[in-house]
Amino acid sequence: MDAINGSESFEEIPYADIKSFFDSAPSLGDAAETKIKEELENFIRRNSSPSENGTARRVVCVTSGGTTVPLEQRCVRYIDNFSSGHRGAASTEYFLKAGYAVVFLYRKGTCQPYCSSLPDDPLLECFEVSSESNITVHQTHAEKVKGAISDHRAAIARGSLLKLPFTTIFEYLQILQFIALSMRSLGPNAMFYLAAAVSDFYVPWESMALHKIQSASGPLDIRLAQVPKMLPVLRKDWAPMAFCISFKLETDTKILLEKADMALKKYNMHMVVANELKTRKEEVIVVTKNGNITIRRDMTHAGADVEEPLVKLIVDRHSAYISSQS
Repeated sequence: MDAINGSESFEEIPYADIKSFFDSAPSLGDAAETKIKEELENFIRRNSSPSENGTARRVVCVTSGGTTVPLEQRCVRYIDNFSSGHRGAASTEYFLKAGYAVVFLYRKGTCQPYCSSLPDDPLLECFEVSSESNITVHQTHAEKVKGAISDHRAAIARGSLLKLPFTTIFEYLQILQFIALSMRSLGPNAMFYLAAAVSDFYVPWESMALHKIQSASGPLDIRLAQVPKMLPVLRKDWAPMAFCISFKLETDTKILLEKADMALKKYNMHMVVANELKTRKEEVIVVTKNGNITIRRDMTHAGADVEEPLVKLIVDRHSAYISSQS
């Protein structure tokens, strides 16, 4: 079994650094924070009841897209993370098909569930004016657009998809904490699928310039602080019984598996998905305590992606983990 339960030892968690980060982070605002907490409370309550087959419903938090690091408090410039959000969006679709309820924590402007099958053409090219008052989907794209709209609306209507947006590293980590604390009551039926590209470094809020940095001031020197590692506190305190999968992306294949294995042990993850930048859409390697599993896209099927077999493997391992905990 790959399962790591809440009784396993952890490296010393930098609680002081984590507290300092949250204390100094700009607030989401009372109204926004209240709205997010209420949405989460209602979503978890609705999906805590047994599913149609009488088993407890499973809930997964899928994080997607990259976080930004503002350079000014009234932000004009920022450091960004490379991520289109495709993996998180596609994986959300497969989790929904597998019967999970999904909290989709995503970067604004990145890929959305059920949109991956839509054409790459600009949005307006998908439609045409059929009369003065009617706009229709162009025949070339009609089937895909109708399917995407139907699937998305069905997930929302069932109450099985909650979408929460973020932009900055501050927003991402604050909302992730809210989600984890809300899902804690689900025990082993909760899962975290942490596919977002999270910034390793940031500019502390109190150190930032208030206004736009002026180029006339000459060369810009910025000292970046290290973002405290939140995975250990998520595993130990926020949602200790949840099944947790993190991701490791590298451009150097020589260090990829070593880094993924290190993350598995250091942060007590149940699985770490290792992907190399050039081949990430073709294959990934799932690192577990009992060995590595290579997952490849079905090359014989047009339109297939690697997320389908990846999510299937994870769902199977989550089932085994739930059985071991009960």
